[in-house]
Amino acid sequence: MAEQDMAEAEFEMKKAYKENYNQLLPILLPMDSVLAQAVKPKLQDAIKKASIVAEKHQNSKWIDNSYILLGKSRLYLGQWADGLEALRYVYANGRDENDKNNALILLMRAYIEHKDYSNALGVAEYLSQQPLSKASQRDFYLTKAYLHQQNGEYLTSVAILEETFPLLKKSTETARIHFAAAQMYDRLGQYALANRHYKSVNKNKPNYDLGFYSNMNSLQNEVVLDPKRDLSNVGFDKMLRDRKNDDLKDHVYFTMGLLAEHKKQIPEAVSYLQKAAAASKGNMQQKAYTYLQLARIEYEALENFEMSKAYYDSALAILPQEAPEYRLVADRKRALDNFVTQYTVVSTEDSLQRLAKMNPAQLDNKIDQIIEAKEKKRIEEEEKIRKAQIAAQNASMQQGGGNPLVTGGERRFELFDPALVNKGKIDFKRTWGNRPLEDDWRRSSRPLRTLAGNNAGAGTDSTGVAQAQKENTGLKKGTPEWDQVHALLKKDVPLSDTAFAVSQKKKEDALYNLGKIYRFDLKESNRAIAAFERVLSEYPETQYKDEIYYLLFLSNEENTAQKESWKSKLLSEYPTSTYARLVNKSTDTGGTSGNATKEYEAMYKLYADGNYTKALEDIEKNLPSYKGSSLEDKFALLRVFLIGKVRGKEAYAQAITEFMRLYPTSIYLPRLKEMQEFNSLSMGKR
Repeated sequence: MAEQDMAEAEFEMKKAYKENYNQLLPILLPMDSVLAQAVKPKLQDAIKKASIVAEKHQNSKWIDNSYILLGKSRLYLGQWADGLEALRYVYANGRDENDKNNALILLMRAYIEHKDYSNALGVAEYLSQQPLSKASQRDFYLTKAYLHQQNGEYLTSVAILEETFPLLKKSTETARIHFAAAQMYDRLGQYALANRHYKSVNKNKPNYDLGFYSNMNSLQNEVVLDPKRDLSNVGFDKMLRDRKNDDLKDHVYFTMGLLAEHKKQIPEAVSYLQKAAAASKGNMQQKAYTYLQLARIEYEALENFEMSKAYYDSALAILPQEAPEYRLVADRKRALDNFVTQYTVVSTEDSLQRLAKMNPAQLDNKIDQIIEAKEKKRIEEEEKIRKAQIAAQNASMQQGGGNPLVTGGERRFELFDPALVNKGKIDFKRTWGNRPLEDDWRRSSRPLRTLAGNNAGAGTDSTGVAQAQKENTGLKKGTPEWDQVHALLKKDVPLSDTAFAVSQKKKEDALYNLGKIYRFDLKESNRAIAAFERVLSEYPETQYKDEIYYLLFLSNEENTAQKESWKSKLLSEYPTSTYARLVNKSTDTGGTSGNATKEYEAMYKLYADGNYTKALEDIEKNLPSYKGSSLEDKFALLRVFLIGKVRGKEAYAQAITEFMRLYPTSIYLPRLKEMQEFNSLSMGKR
């Protein structure tokens, strides 16, 4: 009866588990205590019934099975300590060797769920030496393949699965394991082997979604294996026409976008991905992945950083916080927020400085050209919207016979349908933004309504026609409106020496910040090097010169010659700087390290005893002597703690920032970032 409860509970949890086909499918379904909440009564009932055997029938031949059920139920409920104890009891005291092996297989799976891979491997080594029944061998192989998959060892995992498939019967679960094997072959670049397993999915009773994604990935691999194949004749068009795939069209377009990018067809890739985003019907997770792909293409291929930031913003808004990519996307989004700010400063100041170097006549002509270009673009956009409105009105008149109140069978007045009203609000806000309630707010539609009124027999309204013509032709050169716009644009150009110097300083700071963002936040050493070298080229006397030398030393990890060159420049030009001592850190001797350790322990004792002022005095007095030692950042970290105790929150925040600037490669940096976030929150509350 307890086994029946367990079987029903596992069946319900499998039904409730939502597969994410964009990610690697786990070979075994995770033991999720959240999923188990829905079947908690069944699991508790299994525990209650198995406990009767364990407590009252110690001589029963089912005692081992009862403890295995107890352990498994408690693991599902998240009671890890009790679950592991029950399984270890079977291994230590079990009477049946097969039951002991089954308990160990389950114990290995529990270790995997807790990412305790070393203990899981130890259990696997023991089990590999034991004679196993056919069923136990199958479970052991699947669990061991799961272990290597979760540890990122895909080649070992698929090798074990190849030995396991002959032991599996045709079932949806087997189809799922074939899909997982194919995904791992994809990650290994073995696309032909992956396709063999994708085809095996359809031979093993897959559900509709599993079969769809298997066919989709198989088509994708066929294009990768034969780059000459055109996306239009692979089979995607057939999948798009299939009515059963209406709610899966977003993934079809998404895959086509990936393949177009693989074939270096970037505009087509963007177009397909935008169609994927538009086709998403409630599948927010897929839409988030589409936005992430668009963000990456806009950043890497098109270098449209503002658009990339916008797509990251959209992805982060709908991506579940428990998604594995969430933290990475959040970090990337924060980095791009700062990046776009600095990049905009550089671009703006560059443009303004080029304008400032023109003679007055050239400057005025250039500003006039800018105004003309903006006006032309605005008029084109308004004309495009006007034509779309005319087309929509014509379609509405044809469909409803000119009267939206006439229902005529299936026709309904939109304001009677809450769903249509809500959709209209969303479409309006996306197109026009937040607008106040007022008459004639939409400029491009005023001519349309005026002409429509004339045609209706209201007489000729020359004022309305004139207004329409005026709006369609845009601003006229020489008018007060034009001169006003011209003056506003010219006001930002740094024409005086003081204004030009301010512009130069803004640009210098922004370039320096861009380099640091590339280096530490975006992890792009090559772009960081380019940004830092540009600072040195355009601003030879920059105040950041010694630090930039040090950052260039760090950024040239793979170019030893350049690395040594920047080190030499730093040591020759700034031999006494903090950064010079940092690059010589590796020359610290064992004796010096030993003395520094003793001194650190003495100062830490003062800190632990609450003698903060004395400890801070000692550490600041002796800090220069620790420069270049392997414990320098450790002393600096203790100094940050002491400043927080002695000098208050403002000084504490400043000390954290200084530490992060001086020790960008310190192992304590993650801890400092957490401290910085916490301090910011506490200061905000204050």
